[in-house]
Parts: sequence; C-alpha cells; structure tokens
Amino acid sequence: MNRIERFYATVERRPVDRPASWLGIPDGAALPKLYRYFGVSDTKALKAKINDDIYPVELPSHSPTSDAIYATFDFAKESHGDPDERTLTAPGFFEDFTDPADVDRFDWPDPEQYIDPAECLRVVEEVPEGYAVMGVLWSAHFQDMCAAFGMETALIKMYTDPEIVKAVIDRITEFYLKANRIFFEATRGKLHAILIGNDFGSQQGLMVGPDALREFVWDGTRQFIRQAKSYGLKVIFHSCGSIYDVIPDLIELGVDVIHPIQALAANMEPQKLKDSFGDRVSFCGGVDAQHLLVNGTPEEVRAKVEELKSIFPTGLIISPSHEAILPDISPANVEALFSSL
Repeated sequence: MNRIERFYATVERRPVDRPASWLGIPDGAALPKLYRYFGVSDTKALKAKINDDIYPVELPSHSPTSDAIYATFDFAKESHGDPDERTLTAPGFFEDFTDPADVDRFDWPDPEQYIDPAECLRVVEEVPEGYAVMGVLWSAHFQDMCAAFGMETALIKMYTDPEIVKAVIDRITEFYLKANRIFFEATRGKLHAILIGNDFGSQQGLMVGPDALREFVWDGTRQFIRQAKSYGLKVIFHSCGSIYDVIPDLIELGVDVIHPIQALAANMEPQKLKDSFGDRVSFCGGVDAQHLLVNGTPEEVRAKVEELKSIFPTGLIISPSHEAILPDISPANVEALFSSL
C-alpha cells in the first residue's frame, strides 16, 4: 500500500499492510533536537526518514494581530504574551454583555481580508508527492467563545445568559465556515482530510456537560463536518482529555476519526474505545505523550505500539497522544514509535 491508500484503509477500518501513522505537529523548539538525531535539516526530510503517512498543512491566515487562524479574534480586553495564542483565562470583550443584540458591538473580522487563495494552493502544492494531505483548520468555535467572555464567565453565561452565548458562537461559526470555504475552493481535489476540534476534556472528564455541548456547540460542529464532506474530505476531530461520554455524539455528527486518544485520561483506554466504538468510528493517537514518550524507554514505546496494533489492526492512526511533539519528548522514542509500525 502507498501512504494514501493506507490512510483511507485505516480510516475506513479496512485491512491494511500496517496502520497509518502521523508524527503530529512538532513544536518549533523540539525540531532542532529531532533534526540532529535523525540527521536531517527540515521537516520534509524528517517525515520521509520515519516514513510518516500524513502531512498536515495549516490554513494560512494573516490578520493584524496574528498569523494563526485560531487567534484571529482579538477578544482580550488587555494585551497578553503571545499573539498566536488565544486568551482563555483573561477577561474577554463580551464579559459584561447579556443582550444578544450586543453581538454587533464587536468588530468581527472578515476572513477574505486575511486569507489568500493563491497562498492556500501554494502551501498545499508544496507537500511532497504521495502523502495523505490534511488541512489543519481547527475551527475551534467553542474555545473562541470562551475567549470572547473569559472562560469562567463563558461557562457561567451558558446557564445564566444563553442567548448572548449562542449569538457569539454563531458569529464565530460563520467566520470559520467562510474561511474554510476559501481554503477548500483554492485546494479542491488536493486534500484528503481536515483536522478540526475543540478541547472539551480534562484528565478526568468533560469540562462541561454533554447537554451544554449539544445546546451550544454541536450545531456549528455539524456545519463544519457537512461542509468538509461536501468536498469529499475525511474529518478528523480533535479534543484533548476524557471525552468518552460524547463520542456517540461525535459519531452521530459524522466524524470519521477521533483524535488523539489521550492515553492517560479517564475512560480513554484503547481497548475500551475499541470495544465501545471500534465498529463505528476510527481513532488517532494512543502513544502516551504525557509520560511514556517523555520518560519511557524505546523498548517500552515499541511494546505500546505492538499493543495498539493488536487492539486496532486497523481503525487507528498510530500517533502520539497529542499533536504537538514538545522538546521534552525523546527523539529515540519517536524513532521507536515509527520503527515498530
């Protein structure tokens, strides 16, 4: 099988020569150590060296405040450290608003001003031939809504002032639908999948109850999924943490792959996920990036990969349990992960 065939077969839970794999998106601070260890000079060479299957491409966007699509909304009332990171814990623009009509008080950005279709096409065409190309869109409308109020305020207003919350999250959804359409049209026929998502889970369970997600979040998620599938794309949905209780919801919404199987989170054990949902959805992740890849030995990593392959002979894209490879992860353990496939 080539990489693209292996990707589709894994996602569709058909027989494979080996499970598809994904390195994730290494943090910039982790790259020099990885390059030195593998004897390469760039990410393209690194992925070729380890024989990775999926090549992520972030949707390029350049707003006045950030070059990250997920940080386009400047909701923070006060300046903060990194312009390419959204602010969740600081007070947000809508902190004191309760009337849904006040949604128009914010200067909502227009993605057409910040996204160049020619650049979208260029970054996708720069992917080396043969990879399954995954557009990294995020479209994290729930997390952006939390930033719009300040997270604590947002979670309270979901119960005290639901209409303003719905008005804000609907506007955020509109932004991402328009941004994603620009990307899809510019790259039509050149993508195989997208990655979208929001972080709903903590180490022990959901941050908000399933009913709140159903009331405020799933409508936008459904629209993102339908839009992507109208372009023939597989949908990989990301949420860190323990999200076991809403996996049936995500299946109903049309998600093809759930990422990342945060291996140490409650109820996210690979065998439990396989037994509960393995005939209805596929997964990505499973190799613990909280402890194993940081503190374990290559032998322990190989053993974990073999265990995952026995549980999921297909239906699991084997990958670290977080998309970001951080500097504390041993390159020798990265090598062990991929050499065991």
